[in-house]
Amino acid sequence: MELIPKEIREQIPPLYATENQNDPIVYLKLFIDGWSWYVTELSMDDDTAFGYVISPFCSGELGYFSISELKSIRGSLCNNVERDLDFKPLPLSRIKKASN
Repeated sequence: MELIPKEIREQIPPLYATENQNDPIVYLKLFIDGWSWYVTELSMDDDTAFGYVISPFCSGELGYFSISELKSIRGSLCNNVERDLDFKPLPLSRIKKASN
């Protein structure tokens, strides 16, 4: 499975495009072993993303992350990071509210 298919990549704004928005849209959810990455922006080379990250260690924070690094992660069952196939774009505030 392609982590970020072309049709989704084309919808995601470039880095810094939403920095002045109070409630940007999350276009994509990636996950593995209690970690979730919610993508709001993506670099032109499709490797650096910005979004909301939830881990087993914190309730969530905004930050940058590397798509190539996510592709290299292996989970506790030797599984790969996956894309939530049922995820539909929605405002970041809804993700934050659901994670608290």
